[in-house]
Amino acid sequence: MKKIIGKGLHKITEGISFILDLIINIVNFVVTVVATLSSGLAALIGAGGCLFIFLLGPFGLYFLLNPATLLLVLFFVVFPILGTKFVSWLKYLKYIFTEYLFDLSDDLIKGRNRKKRFNEYGLKYRRMQEEQRRREQQRRREEEQRQWEERFRQWNEYQKSQQQYYGGYWGSGQYTGYGGQTYVNPTTDFVSKYEKSCQILGLGTDADKYQIKLAYRKKAKEYHPDINKAPDATTKFQVINDAYEFLNDANIERYKNINK
Repeated sequence: MKKIIGKGLHKITEGISFILDLIINIVNFVVTVVATLSSGLAALIGAGGCLFIFLLGPFGLYFLLNPATLLLVLFFVVFPILGTKFVSWLKYLKYIFTEYLFDLSDDLIKGRNRKKRFNEYGLKYRRMQEEQRRREQQRRREEEQRQWEERFRQWNEYQKSQQQYYGGYWGSGQYTGYGGQTYVNPTTDFVSKYEKSCQILGLGTDADKYQIKLAYRKKAKEYHPDINKAPDATTKFQVINDAYEFLNDANIERYKNINK
């Protein structure tokens, strides 16, 4: 009997999962469309849309100050933000609800008797999200580092070619080589980003990796969204993470070599 109930529960859960996936995809599509229209509206306003309305005189002002217009603008601003949060909440709900029911049906089919709680699945979901965030940060950090390495490699090769053919090379600036390819010295951009990253963490540019790690932990704890409830805490926390990721061992060494 338990096996039959378990199999039936498994089929019902598959249906619930399908319905929730459908709702998530629909809401996500609507949010994407509204966000795209919102970006287009912002671009139109930036291109002089408000000025055009004012040039229409009283009619333009009436249109601009009309409650329906204000509500429409508010919708385009607020809906993408709330919609994104709603999609995240639906994904969370789908995971804990369906995983709970799938495990329960599996236990019934196999004759196991285990007590399960929703909060266990919530904690597991948050751990999965945190792990995904860490992997994404790692991927982004590696990609950014690869881009810096490539920029310095191209510039160094260009300098070597100039030294070989002309007996000298330029140490800074932007130059166009054969085939119209442009070569830019990345040193200025690198130094600027390094110094800005140190400033974000409240450090001097002579800080070593241990001082950087200590300053990062202090700042991250101060602005972590789970602790700091300020509206801009998440943004500041991301900025702090980006600064810390840039101040890795390879970039510390490169900065020292540049300033020898």
